[in-house]
Amino acid sequence: MNLTVFLELVEFKAKTASVLPFFIGICFSLYNFHKLHLGLVLFYFVAMFIFNMAVDILDNYNDYHHATEIHDYREKTNIIGRENLDLKLVFRMMVGMIIVSALIGIGLSLVVGWPFLLMGLFCYGVGIFYSSGPKPLSSLPFGEVFSGLTMGFMITILCVYLNTYEVFRWSFNNLSEIFLISLPNTLWIANLMLANNICDLEEDEKNNRFTLVHYLGKQRSIQLFIGLNIAAFLAILFSVLIRIAPWTMLGTFLAAPFIYKQVQIFLTKQVKRETFICAVKILAVGAVAQVLSFALTFLF
Repeated sequence: MNLTVFLELVEFKAKTASVLPFFIGICFSLYNFHKLHLGLVLFYFVAMFIFNMAVDILDNYNDYHHATEIHDYREKTNIIGRENLDLKLVFRMMVGMIIVSALIGIGLSLVVGWPFLLMGLFCYGVGIFYSSGPKPLSSLPFGEVFSGLTMGFMITILCVYLNTYEVFRWSFNNLSEIFLISLPNTLWIANLMLANNICDLEEDEKNNRFTLVHYLGKQRSIQLFIGLNIAAFLAILFSVLIRIAPWTMLGTFLAAPFIYKQVQIFLTKQVKRETFICAVKILAVGAVAQVLSFALTFLF
């Protein structure tokens, strides 16, 4: 297995979804609590990144086994079949990554307390059952919710908790503020899966995957895609208005014209190889703009 194949197997191009919520958590911790435990968050970053790669391997592994359109999907689409990868090697690699990331997580929970362990277990549960079991989460109409909340909100709150565990309070106010600051990423990540399911509607139905798009219909799903992008910017504006984020974060709106253009391109046609990249670009540019504009306040 060469590096190019490995990076596709772990879906390296999509790692924006886990990295940027992490940095939002750091910015939020510094701005609102004036705290940063650099060593702890570095270990967390490594564990999070490794587990995210393992989950993407698991997705490809399970999709390969569950495919009913054997020739078309297994041999032409799925990376494992297309590159004729050794299934035992792929499985061992995946399990090894899960074990390593879990050991790091357990070590961190011994330092900062059991809440970190419980939140981590929830993330591991969603990650594993996202594509595993008789009814994987990704094949149900709840996939967008679980992926958005886990990758957007949970990664952020885990980062905030690591930095502030000595003073962190489990209050509605604290949780709602963290949820709000993470909401743009949560919505853009959910939109990533929604766009994927819109593009794959016919193929998913042939493979007995009845996602949210199957129930809403393609047109209403596209309208939801537009609405979630609008809601992401409203969350950014509200975060600044209630002062849990600095005014500099309004700089995220500089990305609005680019995101609008990508939405328009996606609206013209929903073809996986041609326009799904629009959702990836929206997540990458929007989330990077939010992080950079938030971090800009620390220069003043």
